[in-house]
Amino acid sequence: MSSILTNSSAITALQSLRSTQSSLASTQKEISTGLKISSAADNASTWGIAQTMKSDQGVLSTISDSLNVSSSVLNIASTAITNAISVINNIKSQVAQAAQPGADTAKIGTTLEGLSSQLSSIVASANFNGLNLVDGSASAFNFIASYSDGKGTVASSLNTIDLTAIALIGGGGASPAVAAGSGILETEQATGASAATDFTALDVNSVSSATSIADTLSNADKAIADLTQYAAQIGAVQTSVNGQATFMKTLNEALTNGVSSLVDADMNEASTRLQALQTQQQLGVQSLSIANQNSQMILKLFQ
Repeated sequence: MSSILTNSSAITALQSLRSTQSSLASTQKEISTGLKISSAADNASTWGIAQTMKSDQGVLSTISDSLNVSSSVLNIASTAITNAISVINNIKSQVAQAAQPGADTAKIGTTLEGLSSQLSSIVASANFNGLNLVDGSASAFNFIASYSDGKGTVASSLNTIDLTAIALIGGGGASPAVAAGSGILETEQATGASAATDFTALDVNSVSSATSIADTLSNADKAIADLTQYAAQIGAVQTSVNGQATFMKTLNEALTNGVSSLVDADMNEASTRLQALQTQQQLGVQSLSIANQNSQMILKLFQ
């Protein structure tokens, strides 16, 4: 039935055109933003999951940066200990030379003073980002390693890789954990030695007699052994930190890919769909135009 009040064909064509235009607008939004889900209105569940993953990703990125800093702190401490061992080996050579008949102990004492100053300088300069693992400023260091997301059911937490610090020279920092004079370079007492040797204050007295020479050499060997042990502890923590940093990077990349798969638009598919919808839109306009001509056909009946 044809009616001048209601054009059913035009209504149907208009509804189809509106649907096509809505889909076209959605596809154009995907292409302009690069996202198939850009807000909760698009898909509340998927958007919520993506937001949680992005939040975790931000924390992991921060942890990755912290692990890189931790690795640098540990590397500087390890380098400082290696240099300290090298200086003590030089001290041993000078002390052994003093044992030779006719040795110029005064000059050797001056050299030892310089080597002592070098040790103090090494410890003081082993600082990165305000952290020094060898000056007694702290008794322990807790390097952030990972993050546990409670997902609302349990408390979230940060996990750490811990290092018990050992001072080479005590008294560092504003509130030192190890008192001055208590570092392993200051208080070493080797078995069999009659006196401890302070390697930060060596002078001619350290080689003034056969006994002092023997004590200095014995304590030097003890200091090297303790320094080597501490270096090994730092190396083990550094291996853990570097391994965790690699894992955090891999995990962060996995989260990036996960978020992308949830919310990113497939641009190839979207561009193909856009062309199809544009064609549908043109056909819909033509269909509506044809449907609207029915009313004109009715008017001709009265001419």
